[in-house]
Amino acid sequence: MTRRAAEIRLDALLRTACDVIVERGLANTRTADVANAAGVSQALVFYHFATKERLLAQAFAYAVEQDLARLDAVTRSSAAPLTKLRRILKLYTPAGRATSWSMWIDGWSESLRTPELEKVSRRLDLRWRQDLAAVITAGVADGTFQCADADGAAWRISAVMDGLAVQLAVHDRVISRRQFGEWVRLVTSRELGLDPTDLD
Repeated sequence: MTRRAAEIRLDALLRTACDVIVERGLANTRTADVANAAGVSQALVFYHFATKERLLAQAFAYAVEQDLARLDAVTRSSAAPLTKLRRILKLYTPAGRATSWSMWIDGWSESLRTPELEKVSRRLDLRWRQDLAAVITAGVADGTFQCADADGAAWRISAVMDGLAVQLAVHDRVISRRQFGEWVRLVTSRELGLDPTDLD
């Protein structure tokens, strides 16, 4: 197998592993499940990942990198802080029950027992908060936002989004996407001295 072919196969296996994990959960995903879904032998899975634990950790890290790439596209753009803020809030919103959010929720739970997953999960969480704080700081500097503690505001906004996203992703019909959006806009606007309609 050439190096390029191996890289392509590895990328495809990681994407497939992410899909299987979203469907089955981290605890219930077997290497055989990933191999079957990818249409390859289990031996090839073990060629790339020596153990099931390494497969799951690398799949989780792969999913994290995809989310961080989308976040980077927002934060590195030349858009105004308010536009970046709107885009970050939209990125954070679960698109439905069968989304990557189920992987994050699962990952948080497994992080209590798996140090490698905890490191990856922490990196994702901290990056979201750091980038959100940076956007808030830029908005304060240009007069768009009013906030004396950008880091604290980023943590509080993220904590509310995390809690609501778990309810939206896990419990059917407990809250709606509309309610999620309204409540996130309300909390964010209070933190940053905005009107909630500024975040529509």
